[in-house]
Amino acid sequence: MIALTTRKGRRVPAAQMVFSALGLAIGGLMLLPLAYLVMRASEADLATVQSLLMRPRTLQMMLNTAALVAGVLVVCTAIALPLAWLVSRTDLKGRRIVNVLAVMPLAVPGYVMAYALIGLGGHYGFLNQVFGYRMPMPQGWWGATLALSLYTFSYLYLNLRAAFAGLDQSLEEAARALGATPREVFFRVTLPHLLPAMMAGWLVVGLYVIGDFGAVALMRYEVFSYAIYIQYSAAFDRVYAAWLALILISVALSVVWLESRLREGAHYARTGSGTGARPRRTQLSPTGHVLGWAFVVVVVLGSLGLPLSVLTFWMTRSIDSGALLSAALPDLLRAFGQSLSVAVPSALAAAAMALPVAVLAVRYPSPMSTFINRLAFVGYAVPALAFALAFVFFALQGARWLYQTHLLLVTVYALSFLALALGPIRSALYQARPSVEESARALGHGPASVFWRVTLPTIRPGLVAGMVLVFVVAMKELPIAFLLAPTGFRPLSITMFTRTSEGMLLEAAPYAAAIIVFSALFVGFVLRHDRKAGDER
Repeated sequence: MIALTTRKGRRVPAAQMVFSALGLAIGGLMLLPLAYLVMRASEADLATVQSLLMRPRTLQMMLNTAALVAGVLVVCTAIALPLAWLVSRTDLKGRRIVNVLAVMPLAVPGYVMAYALIGLGGHYGFLNQVFGYRMPMPQGWWGATLALSLYTFSYLYLNLRAAFAGLDQSLEEAARALGATPREVFFRVTLPHLLPAMMAGWLVVGLYVIGDFGAVALMRYEVFSYAIYIQYSAAFDRVYAAWLALILISVALSVVWLESRLREGAHYARTGSGTGARPRRTQLSPTGHVLGWAFVVVVVLGSLGLPLSVLTFWMTRSIDSGALLSAALPDLLRAFGQSLSVAVPSALAAAAMALPVAVLAVRYPSPMSTFINRLAFVGYAVPALAFALAFVFFALQGARWLYQTHLLLVTVYALSFLALALGPIRSALYQARPSVEESARALGHGPASVFWRVTLPTIRPGLVAGMVLVFVVAMKELPIAFLLAPTGFRPLSITMFTRTSEGMLLEAAPYAAAIIVFSALFVGFVLRHDRKAGDER
């Protein structure tokens, strides 16, 4: 076996060298466009930069972004925490059904939820046409907050429910033995130890809200992501767009840093089964069961009933309007095919790039592998619109032949969703026994042979899971496609968004339905993975 000898005399396996080189190349590819974004922003002189940053509009967008994040986090917590408690810590009848219903909103992307809210109000809206009640069209902060909250609360719910399941029961048992009431146990013992999971969920939700484009654009609420697109595509102020993107990236990374500092600075009890074999469930009274299910029904009606009812209403109108639906079928199939044309290669590319990073992190742990592993999450942590804009500047200044190409769009998709593929692959490698690989090497197989004949077949389920995640997310992705899609390229997400923004709700309905169907694949994968993990526990 070819190996490199370090200064300390330790031989570095050839496989590690190869995976390190691949990992560094992927990390460099992740950072290169961001460097070009900085270069583009630096074209402005100091006076111009000061005027850009000190604009009242810039400050207002900062306040708007903070208000939106705060509003969504408050609403999500008010929904997710009671739901997780009802499912995990009470004897509520039908808890499994509630668990499925709490995760299903992930099948309705934020911009589709915004479509549903827009289709609900107005003279021709669902409420006025069906019930005779005319509700004003939702706009601005409250419309964006509601649309994003009804979609993202499921992320927080999944974190909190897992935390409830893993919390050390002995802490609560000790508090009850000391005479604490159930209310005191929850607020003084349970809730403080849910904070790590809650902050992790807040981080996911907050990053999504910061980087969202579709919902805020449809609701006409000006935050950084919406302004970046307007400045680049309509105002053609590329320098201001670059600075807005850098501000947006700084805000997102600051949120990540703040969450890690808060988590590191706090001390929490370990998780485990405690002294009891099963968690002690609160016995609900008949009134408690009614109130619990009333809360569930309200949440389900808002997160699932609303989009499905509005979508059904507009789809029914399209059928009643004659041959409209059949006439739209060719465009729908074309948009579907174009979505597939980027989703499939993006899933394959993301898995191919995640594989060496995962192998390096699991099989050859070192400071370098840790660094490369963190670089792989840059694309996911950076808001999608800012990440796409960085690649626009990279292509225009350093690789003009890539601009407006299908290859660039697939590459950015793969890099942006690399973290989604990395998680399942890395988990599969942790579960695979290194002793099998060592036995193959002892039998005379080289590194390449061991990898292709032993390692790869072992982690195939993780590879498939990673590709499925990337595929489904890519099928409904919007902001990256908006900036990087070649001329004439209009997948499901762009077509649906464009028609909704133009007030063509009837024409947008079939595309929204197709997006929900494919988003449901993601939800099904989450539920299947969750059920499998529960069986293993």
